[in-house]
Amino acid sequence: MKSLLVYLKDYKKETILAPLFKMLEAGFELFVPLVIAAIIDNGIGRSQTGYVLKMGLVLVLLGIIGLASSITAQYFAAKAAVGFSAELKHALFKHIQSFSFTETDRLGTSTMITRMTSDVNQAQNGVNMALRLFLRSPFIVFGAMIMAFTIDLKAALVFVVTIPLLSVVIFGIMIITIPLYKKVQQGLDTILGETRENLTGVRVIRAFHKEEEEKEKFRQSNAELTAIQLMVGKISALTNPVTYVIVNAATLVLIYTGAVRVEGGAITQGEVVALVNYMSQILIELVKLANLIITITKALACANRIQSVFELSSSMEWKEDDKAGTDRPEIQPAYAVEFDNVSLTYDGAGDASLSNIDFKVKAGETVGIIGGTGSGKTSLVHLIPRFYDAAAGSVRVDGKDVKDYSMEELREKVGIVMQKAVLFKGTIKDNLRWGKADATDEEMERALEISQAKEFVDLKPKRLDEYISQGGKNLSGGQRQRLTIARAIVRQPDILILDDSASALDYATDAKLRKSLKEMGKENNKITTVFIVSQRTSSIQHADKIVVLDDGEIVGIGKHDELLKNCAVYREIYYSQM
Repeated sequence: MKSLLVYLKDYKKETILAPLFKMLEAGFELFVPLVIAAIIDNGIGRSQTGYVLKMGLVLVLLGIIGLASSITAQYFAAKAAVGFSAELKHALFKHIQSFSFTETDRLGTSTMITRMTSDVNQAQNGVNMALRLFLRSPFIVFGAMIMAFTIDLKAALVFVVTIPLLSVVIFGIMIITIPLYKKVQQGLDTILGETRENLTGVRVIRAFHKEEEEKEKFRQSNAELTAIQLMVGKISALTNPVTYVIVNAATLVLIYTGAVRVEGGAITQGEVVALVNYMSQILIELVKLANLIITITKALACANRIQSVFELSSSMEWKEDDKAGTDRPEIQPAYAVEFDNVSLTYDGAGDASLSNIDFKVKAGETVGIIGGTGSGKTSLVHLIPRFYDAAAGSVRVDGKDVKDYSMEELREKVGIVMQKAVLFKGTIKDNLRWGKADATDEEMERALEISQAKEFVDLKPKRLDEYISQGGKNLSGGQRQRLTIARAIVRQPDILILDDSASALDYATDAKLRKSLKEMGKENNKITTVFIVSQRTSSIQHADKIVVLDDGEIVGIGKHDELLKNCAVYREIYYSQM
């Protein structure tokens, strides 16, 4: 939690003023029993109505000042806590965005969502409660004890025994519950992961009639989480009854001691009432403190989980932008992309996903990549924009190792369309400008034309300003794929990667798309190298070069006719489809 408090640096004034105003309120509250004692002894005891009314007004004044102090403290505490939460979320999101695919795969989507939502909210509540009560409650407890000593030394000895005893109970429960709250948050991760999977794959679940199995799986996870929450809840629930028993027992002893002292003439009846009031104040504040500690315990557990994300750094190191390099004359490299004996092993995987990948691609060539399911086609093209680092060998773009590029420079050269067509909530224009922020309407229209998306966009009443729902749910699969292709094309990249991104297109549209891609750079004299990953031989048979993968290794490279003669794997795929 300490390392996260840096996000309070812009709220130093609020973090100081909130507890100060709370302690000011507590100071006025400590004077209330003394005023009541004075009313009993001097007003009621001597039948002085005027004195009672005067001191009653003092009580009202103390209440008004205390209320104003409390509201002011709450304002500053809330401002600091919400500001802390906002800063923390921004920093956490920025840090997560710096992760490579390796770290994203390792953490998992549901875990990162929990950290950014539930965990940050718990930390915010912890900061809010700490600023309001962390100093106030101990101040009241020890202040009440000190005030009790000013009234009567012997009677105040009850406080000396009670307060340490209560502290042992409260802090003992806190030590036991902290690890349990961590388990509760881990259980929430599991529940969120299963919920996300079920909502994302709801159509698949229904198609295979797996609703009851998924319900049972969710029920078991929920039951485990409930059991942990009940256990930690029962332990935490001990706090209030145990503290009430101790404080009420102390109150009984205090009343008995006070009665003896009053009879001996050492103290007055009003002072006994004041002592009992101080004991009641201690009880109330310790109950508050116990609840505060539970909240802070949860906040600390969540803060540690958030901190664990901050401690995880990206496994990739990127070069800084080479500003000076822009003035150097460009030397046209012999090859646009080169794979030099490349291997890839995913984090935590036993075997290599790619082995001994070695081939070169000239600028302007269209390269088809084909192979069976799990043969490593996507893994191969993900190495070009450096989503993953090669475990061995090197990948070069324009003659330069991808590790020697800055992130901006490399990603500017490469446009990629992922297997899963992902669109964002907004207009068609908004989505296309993900590819190029300052794209003109003409550039977007041309990208739509090349991607074969123009035919359905023209049917929309608002065309480029047509609204797209989250994930593009109001479009068909083929429409989503064509828009994602247009988004990549609009930036006019040097290297365009289509990762099985035309699977939802019919053969005629697929053929038109490939023809448009071949002619794409003619009008602006831009050479674009195209990689097409596909399961269909019809999509890649006219490519300048076809790479055939099997179990992570290249088993054939060449043109369609050559591979039909020389590559058994390609021949099997082709004849199974034709």
